[in-house]
Amino acid sequence: MHDGLDITTVIFALLAVFVVWKLKAVLGARVDIDRRAPNRTENPSETGAGGSVVRLPGAADPATSPSQPFQRLDEFASTAQAQASLRTIIAADRTFDPARFLSGAKMAYEMIVGAFAAGDGKTLGALLSPDVLRSFLSVVDQRAAAGQQASTRFVSIDAADIADATLKEGVAQISVRFAAKMINVVRDKSGEVASGDPETVVTTDDLWTFARPVGSSDPAWKLIATESGHHP
Repeated sequence: MHDGLDITTVIFALLAVFVVWKLKAVLGARVDIDRRAPNRTENPSETGAGGSVVRLPGAADPATSPSQPFQRLDEFASTAQAQASLRTIIAADRTFDPARFLSGAKMAYEMIVGAFAAGDGKTLGALLSPDVLRSFLSVVDQRAAAGQQASTRFVSIDAADIADATLKEGVAQISVRFAAKMINVVRDKSGEVASGDPETVVTTDDLWTFARPVGSSDPAWKLIATESGHHP
């Protein structure tokens, strides 16, 4: 081979050039997309990455079309009454989008259930109203006093549907019914199972209500009430 270069070296050099060219082309295309849609940005507070505050989308995005939610309410709300209430909320806050709200609600549901099992008071404090937080932490404290450890593993969130919505004295309240599958286990000090079953998938039927003052500078929705049902 000439000057110490063999055919393998040449091939790998050409492949490297090709990969760099492809990456450059892909990144360039992504930049063009972002330039056309400047509001599609990620925020750690919205995704839950790097922080404990989870923002439920739907209340502070000026790019949302005010007419779009009116045309699609039957996709998100299960009753005519809930749809009518959502129209009232949208009229008061034209940036509210049920699709974005439900997406954030599902993320919050999974994070709250996980934080409750892990005894993560910081995350719970960012997502729950004071009354609900006290109720959750009382159970967390009881488990800690008994030397118990809980764990929850989500299998799936099968459905999330707006069951009810109200606007009262400037505060929007939206109840979401979650159907999910998960595995819940509580172990005692010795690691033995005290409740639940690591091999059993439990189906949940939970009704959670989130609230937020319309027009508030704080974009976060808080969980203010829960009704839970579990069955194998």
